[in-house]
Amino acid sequence: MSNATTTDVQDDRPRTAPKPPGTGLSSRSLPRWAPIGFAAVALALGVGTGLAAGWHSRTQWGLIAALLFLVISYVVTTAVENRRQAKDRLATSVVWVCFLVAVVPLASLLWTTVSRGAARLDGYFLTHSMAGVLGSEDTGGVYHALIGTLEQVGIATVISAPLGLLTAVYLVEYGKGALAKAVTFFVDVMTGIPSIVAGLFILSIMLMAKIEPSGLMGALALTILMVPVVVRSTEEMLKLVPNELREASLALGIPKWRTILKVVLPTAIGGITTGVMLAIARIAGETAPIILLVFGSQLINTNPFEGAQSSLPFYIYEQYKVGEAASYDRAWAAALVLIAFVMILNLAARGIARWKAPRR
Repeated sequence: MSNATTTDVQDDRPRTAPKPPGTGLSSRSLPRWAPIGFAAVALALGVGTGLAAGWHSRTQWGLIAALLFLVISYVVTTAVENRRQAKDRLATSVVWVCFLVAVVPLASLLWTTVSRGAARLDGYFLTHSMAGVLGSEDTGGVYHALIGTLEQVGIATVISAPLGLLTAVYLVEYGKGALAKAVTFFVDVMTGIPSIVAGLFILSIMLMAKIEPSGLMGALALTILMVPVVVRSTEEMLKLVPNELREASLALGIPKWRTILKVVLPTAIGGITTGVMLAIARIAGETAPIILLVFGSQLINTNPFEGAQSSLPFYIYEQYKVGEAASYDRAWAAALVLIAFVMILNLAARGIARWKAPRR
């Protein structure tokens, strides 16, 4: 055997430079309850800062606390974990803060309406009108306005839902060329029309044709406001239906109209129903067209085709304008009835959509 000489072998593998502190992954991590702790500390500091500065608005306290929450989350996460995790936590914190900023006013509005409206809301209030009742008297009800709202919104829905649905089907399934572009353009323009403009349009027709105010005229103005919402929402839902379903139906020799009726519409029925309910919620609270075209009434009028009618939004405006304590209570109670009306419609729509949805 020959004698082998041992030599030192150099390691030619590239050496990685050390990572600057705060940029790499760290083994340390904050506990899951850390955001709650940050929020508690930020809230305490926000209230303390507001009181020390002499600010008595809770909105100011909340904004200060929100800013402090973002700063504390970023600084503590950077110190304990690293800057990468701190940026991720900061983005998450911004999302939560924006969510709370949007939800808190809505929750406050709902709480105020429920707390002030529930005190006056009872069976008598729902089954009596304001006929012969003075504004300062603690009697009267909302029955005539509720009847008017149901009839006016119902007529507008009966006209708008089929019209908007057929228009959306045309745009998605058949529409091509200049006509489809023109229809899309006018639908987009109509989406932003103020309610007073729709009311003035119907009012001009009434003046030219010498038509008397009625619930039908108000319903026609609400129809103008409702149609573009139905078209837009239905159009987006129809676009979500996979083309494979259409192609499979057409490959079996089924006509296109029957494919739309039996495949496309049942698949999108849930979103279509939700869009219709959103449109109803959009028009249920309109007051300006009712003031112009229906005039309002203290009496019960169950005929929407003749004579003045009232509605829940007009009733709220009317009672608030009286300026008495009893009228304010009636206005809050009517607002609660209007919210409950929209909520019941949405729940019913969800039930119908789930019932009619295709089985998987």
